[in-house]
Amino acid sequence: MEEKDLVEQSKKGDEEAFRQLVEKYRGRVFNMALGMTRNTEIADDIAQEAFIRAYFGLPGFKHKAKFGTWLYRITINLIRDYMRKKERMPKLSIEEIKENPFNHQDEVIKREEEKTQAERRAFVRRFIRTLPEKYQIILTLRDIHELSYGEIVKILKISPGTVDSRLHRARRMLRKQIEPYLRRRV
Repeated sequence: MEEKDLVEQSKKGDEEAFRQLVEKYRGRVFNMALGMTRNTEIADDIAQEAFIRAYFGLPGFKHKAKFGTWLYRITINLIRDYMRKKERMPKLSIEEIKENPFNHQDEVIKREEEKTQAERRAFVRRFIRTLPEKYQIILTLRDIHELSYGEIVKILKISPGTVDSRLHRARRMLRKQIEPYLRRRV
């Protein structure tokens, strides 16, 4: 069943249709919240709240944007609310969720690659968290969640030019912060 049909069925009270929407977006919503909060419990709470708000907000959903875009907007607003309430972000490191490899021969190589990738992601995310909120959000949406410019425009309700300029500034700021550490490692 197509997403639009699932939304329409959910509006009519079909719990199975809404469950399918949750299944489709659960991981993305959670990961977006985790990337910004760095706390699995808070990310889980934000994700649950996002789906609750989406469920009760379905009667007002008019299909002007995709359901996912609308849901991401709800999630971003919840993350912003959380960040405003917190004076600063927690500094706890979060382990990346890893898949269990089935091929025992490649297990060691895959673990090392995953560890290296997780370290790189954690390194970059550490610096992303130091940027102003609007730059954290734009980098998270575009470079981590790989959303299109059109989706970002709809989620953040800003012009494509603003998306482009914020993304350019955010990447430049991030590069400026990371470069000294990369020079030390070489």
